[in-house]
Amino acid sequence: MLTIAFGAASLGVAAQSITVASTTSTEQSGLFGYLLPEFKKASGIDVKVVAVGTGQAIDMGRRGDADVMFVHDKVAEEKAVAEGFAVKRFEVMYNDFVLIGPKADPAKTKGNDIVEALKKIATANAEFISRGDKSGTHAAELRYWKLADLSDKMGSGYKSCGCGMGPALNMAASSGGYVLADRGTWLNFKNRAELAVLVEGDKRLFNQYGVMLVNPAKHPHVKAVDGQKFVDWLISAPGQAVIGNYKIGGESLFFANAAK
Repeated sequence: MLTIAFGAASLGVAAQSITVASTTSTEQSGLFGYLLPEFKKASGIDVKVVAVGTGQAIDMGRRGDADVMFVHDKVAEEKAVAEGFAVKRFEVMYNDFVLIGPKADPAKTKGNDIVEALKKIATANAEFISRGDKSGTHAAELRYWKLADLSDKMGSGYKSCGCGMGPALNMAASSGGYVLADRGTWLNFKNRAELAVLVEGDKRLFNQYGVMLVNPAKHPHVKAVDGQKFVDWLISAPGQAVIGNYKIGGESLFFANAAK
């Protein structure tokens, strides 16, 4: 589990702080390193991020181990709200998933159809690295295998790492395997070796992020006021502008869409 703290106490007085349970992609893309100092300047509130898979992040919220959930699995998010563990879900930003694989592309996956690409990977028994960690990316991957009618027939090269996006990409880089990744983490990933984006542009690869305050009615210790300030800032014009301004090599990693 990775914990990151931004900001510090000043003049010996402890700063206000909240805990945000979030997906690894928001951390490993570098977004939080860019975003949270801006929120600190605007609010005076420190944010401690626990970056895990989306499923684990939502479980943290359910247990009351976080004040805010910032994740990317709309079905699971709406379920958390319906069951009373989150107050309300707000859409914040989006990017997309991409299929990454060796430039030589032995399974001949290149194109803009993720379902056909997975069928080719399974048929070729090509190595495919699955996050296998109940993250938003893992949930999306399983949906695509289901659409391909291959939920239990992914091929002998299918490997589940039970790991974050960065480690999964490292495994693919070292072994020449295929992997589904969010574009933000890929753009910030340095150890690419012979990997390249092979499948993109399929509308089914759309990747929406949402933010939710953990329900203080379930967990009275939740820092609801400061947590709501973070939620409100993320979906405000200033917060959305910060998200939109985060780029690597001139390319945007996320696209703000709270006010769509």
